[in-house]
Amino acid sequence: MTLSTNNKTLLLILLAFIFSFSVRLLWVQQFNNTEQFKFNGEFMINTNDGYYYAEGARDILSGTSQENDYSPITSAGSQFTAFIAKILPLSFETIIFYMPAFFSSLLVIPIILIGREFGKLEVGFIAALLASIAWSYYNRTMVGYYDTDFLNIVFPTVLLWSLIWAVETKEDKYLLFAAADILAYRWWYPQSYALEFAFFGLITVYLFYLLYKNKHELSKFYENKNIIYIIQLLTIMLLAMVQMDIVFRMILVFGYFILLQQQKWTKNLYLILIASIILFMITGGLDPIIGKLKAYVFTDVISTGKEGLQLQFFTVMQTIREAGKIPFETFANRISGHTITFVLSIIGYMWLTYKYRVMLLALPMIGLGFLALSGGLRFTIYAIPALSLGIAYFIYKISKFLSKQLINDMAKKITYYSLLILFTIAILYPNIKHAQSYKVPTVFTKNEVKVLDRLKKIANREDYVVAWWDYGYPLRYYSDIKTLTDGSKHSGSVNFPVSFILNSPQNIAAKMARLDVEYTENCFTKKCQNTNIEQMTIDYGYKNTNDFINKLRTNIQLPKKSRDIFIYLPNRMMNIFPTVTLFSNIDLMNGKKGSQPFFYQSTNFKENGTKINLGNGISIDKKRGKVQIGKQNININNFAVTQYDNKGILKKKIQTIDKKSPINVIFMKNYNKFLVLDSKTYNSLYIQLFVLENYDKNLFEPVIFDPLSKIYKLKI
Repeated sequence: MTLSTNNKTLLLILLAFIFSFSVRLLWVQQFNNTEQFKFNGEFMINTNDGYYYAEGARDILSGTSQENDYSPITSAGSQFTAFIAKILPLSFETIIFYMPAFFSSLLVIPIILIGREFGKLEVGFIAALLASIAWSYYNRTMVGYYDTDFLNIVFPTVLLWSLIWAVETKEDKYLLFAAADILAYRWWYPQSYALEFAFFGLITVYLFYLLYKNKHELSKFYENKNIIYIIQLLTIMLLAMVQMDIVFRMILVFGYFILLQQQKWTKNLYLILIASIILFMITGGLDPIIGKLKAYVFTDVISTGKEGLQLQFFTVMQTIREAGKIPFETFANRISGHTITFVLSIIGYMWLTYKYRVMLLALPMIGLGFLALSGGLRFTIYAIPALSLGIAYFIYKISKFLSKQLINDMAKKITYYSLLILFTIAILYPNIKHAQSYKVPTVFTKNEVKVLDRLKKIANREDYVVAWWDYGYPLRYYSDIKTLTDGSKHSGSVNFPVSFILNSPQNIAAKMARLDVEYTENCFTKKCQNTNIEQMTIDYGYKNTNDFINKLRTNIQLPKKSRDIFIYLPNRMMNIFPTVTLFSNIDLMNGKKGSQPFFYQSTNFKENGTKINLGNGISIDKKRGKVQIGKQNININNFAVTQYDNKGILKKKIQTIDKKSPINVIFMKNYNKFLVLDSKTYNSLYIQLFVLENYDKNLFEPVIFDPLSKIYKLKI
């Protein structure tokens, strides 16, 4: 039985989808018996940002969301998830865990359809197989990676397909497809604007090419169906892109599409295009592009602006790995799985573009992918669809060429398909191996989530928890409590107070916690022009923030308590504590960084007689009470040993050897970990309350003590 083209297309789409989804189930198979990755019998997600959208979807479904809690009930991700949860008879946790694997696999559809447009279904199929599991795409769309990424590449690839088919077929329906995809893409991911504009720019270049090519007939351009169609395409794209509410843009798009069905408007299309350009400009058409470009041009510190005290803060972008430069090999692997595959993909794409010039439309996605070389690994996913088509076309052409060397027609056919299969397996293999080895843990373990679940039963929804921004979203989701900072609210000015609290002595930290919470709440009721720390400085009568910070050492008058504040101190924060310190280790008046605090931890140490080698040139001389750091031998100030007894109560033994020494040592016996730290860090809130449980009973009240996480309640 011979299948029709439509049936072949559907079959290949189904096979590619099943393949993509099945590879993502490898993680489930690997961790199915890992109970610490489950809570209430359900797998937890493995990306922090996912808890942001999960919180919004949860609140939509429950119909409850307190004021000023930052719950994203209006975000597309949350609304879409809530819709799926309402129509499917599955638990909410199951839905958010498997959504990335299902919806990201839809990428195979536009890729196969692009191959079909060129009469090369096998090219589209091979490209779909590779693109759906390529390193970078797999990493950001695996099971549990619940984030907007699971549709962020599907939408632009659908747009690429609709533009290719529009340019090639000149059919009206593809005008509507392109505009509808822009509307949906912007709704789903507002940052899509720059990529949409790049596609628009390429179509505009094509229009100028057509005008130049037909320059002798411009007086009757409205008789040139090709030019007329491209003008229609540009206009409907502009109307879908204007900076207006989606409802108005939908009205404009569908109204214009209906208008096009009336041929009498043909001579006035250029006037409608000009009007669309004017509308695009006056609604701030270029503003998002300029803003996005600025977002990834950053320095070590950022100023709060020209007004007020002009404070300078440490910028968070310097601490985010995905925003940094990456090596070429990593870049190539994340796009294609292997450097050789990547190089052949480039050759194949050039070959494909030479044969089908319309593939030039893929340049915006490739260009954005190449931005990863300087802008960070997060961009690599954009280049995957086009370059997968490139390697697929290369395989197709090479297989055709080699099989044609044979005389027998049957041998040619067998050789051709054998080579296709062989080469396809070769490019898929490193990507499948990567998926097998990419064993990403869940954001929190079951025991950590139990602590947050207990906090939910203790705290009120209007209370705050002071925690580092990495834990903001999960805290809000599991504990249903307000946070000062999170994955989207983590600018230098917001992070400074939290970092200051965690790194300061208890009496100072307690005051800053109360101040920051009350000032944050106050800004919800009135428009604040200044950052919290800046407004505190001004309100307490100072012009220099350093003077205000010094004042915190005294008995200052604090704002009236409006709610409870909890302090969340997880063990996992110890690994990033030096980074946390950066945000408050700065002179806000001039941006000058303070001296680097000394903090070293070791779990891989060796004891040899009276010496303990901690690695990296650091060792402890137990007999002499000294620490050797490089060539320096320094007396130990405090030597502390902590250990939990059979009842889970922390016991500690602290020996003071030299009060004048700046270096302290802590051995956390149950964690099999040594800490070597300076006195400022030793006396910080985090070390004193989490590691040593030395808390000021006048300031803090223990709420939950767990080896993985400790929570205190502020008493002032």
